[in-house]
Amino acid sequence: MPLSDEAATAALARRLAAILRPRDLVALRGDLGAGKTALSRALICGVTHEDAEVPSPTFTLVQTYDTAIGPVWHFDLYRLSGPDEVHELGWDDARAEAVALVEWPDRLGPLLPPDRVEVMLEHAGPDIGPDARRATLTGHGALAARIAAADWTP
Repeated sequence: MPLSDEAATAALARRLAAILRPRDLVALRGDLGAGKTALSRALICGVTHEDAEVPSPTFTLVQTYDTAIGPVWHFDLYRLSGPDEVHELGWDDARAEAVALVEWPDRLGPLLPPDRVEVMLEHAGPDIGPDARRATLTGHGALAARIAAADWTP
């Protein structure tokens, strides 16, 4: 789906938040600057409050939030060298009780669960606009039916 600007990305994030439940995992894929953190920030603000402070977990690697849908853990795994390091970040606790938003999910290797939502974000191209993105959502395993049944129209 096309996302013309950051407001469209935030609207998508709110629609996604509406279908998430504890123990769900959202795997956020895309190049640097594709909008993974912007989508995560909008989703977290949508389930806390619009003025919530949502720093990027680029340096802390994980941020946790108490939200209307339960705990949300936002992971940025870009700097991890292997899947074993994720356990030090509280991975097992997050998977047991929280919604997990995971940037750079490939770093999880075999720990990437089969039940997940994949969100691929891509730059739409300069001819459409500098802030335009394209999002592709794919549900896997138990989340496939929920993603397929959701209304994704803006």
